[in-house]
Amino acid sequence: MAFGVFMHKDGSIYDDIPAVQYQFPKIYLGRAEQMVGDWVIYLESGKVRYSRGYFAAAKVEKIVPDPRAEDLFLALIEDGTYLDFSSEVSFRVGEIPVELGLLNEAGKISGRAQSAVRPLSNSDFARIISLGLPDDQALPRVGDPEPLDRVREEQTPFEVERPLVQSLLNRPFRDRAFRRAVLHAYDGRCAVTGWRLVNGGGRLEAEAAHIRPVEHGGPDSIRNGLALSGTAHWMFDRGLIGVADNHEIIVHRKVNDRSGVEAIINSSGKLIAPSREADRPHPQFLDWHREFHAFAA
Repeated sequence: MAFGVFMHKDGSIYDDIPAVQYQFPKIYLGRAEQMVGDWVIYLESGKVRYSRGYFAAAKVEKIVPDPRAEDLFLALIEDGTYLDFSSEVSFRVGEIPVELGLLNEAGKISGRAQSAVRPLSNSDFARIISLGLPDDQALPRVGDPEPLDRVREEQTPFEVERPLVQSLLNRPFRDRAFRRAVLHAYDGRCAVTGWRLVNGGGRLEAEAAHIRPVEHGGPDSIRNGLALSGTAHWMFDRGLIGVADNHEIIVHRKVNDRSGVEAIINSSGKLIAPSREADRPHPQFLDWHREFHAFAA
């Protein structure tokens, strides 16, 4: 088993749903097989205006041939392991890559940086996780490496300890990380009401809601999340309101005070969704919610 990197770009030719599966060509099969049973970090890099850098971690459960595409394979993600970073990690700090294993003997970024599937050292994994999921109470210290512009991989001796990996499965830690990621994507604004309320202590009133709940196999992905005020969250979880694929907010036929519910929905009648496509609710999760709560077709 080995840590790894999966490069992903929304809108590419590959059939990726990062929280569920990662599709790749046969050329990468040998590398990907080494990562089965271990963790990978997702990276969106390259010449993309809004490149996310390293944006999530997940555990690979198994790899299977894609039944719909010859010479393509699927890395299936283990349920309950995908986690969006609360702070996306840039590919570089100045001219130095955060993934120090990409440096060659001359201290330059090597051609390995172009590989869509590649191994990741223990120390690089620990560094990226600590930057992407900062949480002083939940994450153990993995060492205090020197600034990136003064360090090479062989000079970074700290290793990933078991508590660091275990924290990625810790429910309270995951809840905090999910909340930070979702509220950041929605700028703290309730997607249903449009309210961006802040309490006296400076804490945002909006909550992070799972579209498909964790207990029903829903991942801790921004695309499975909505920022909702307390009342809207309560109504959404109980199926009193739902969301169509075009983001229209639907009021369930079982609601006994329809005018009252409609009164708190923002004037557009649609979700106030993030501007970036990669942060918007995935139709797969919205469809699950409508089906589970028996919304009329």
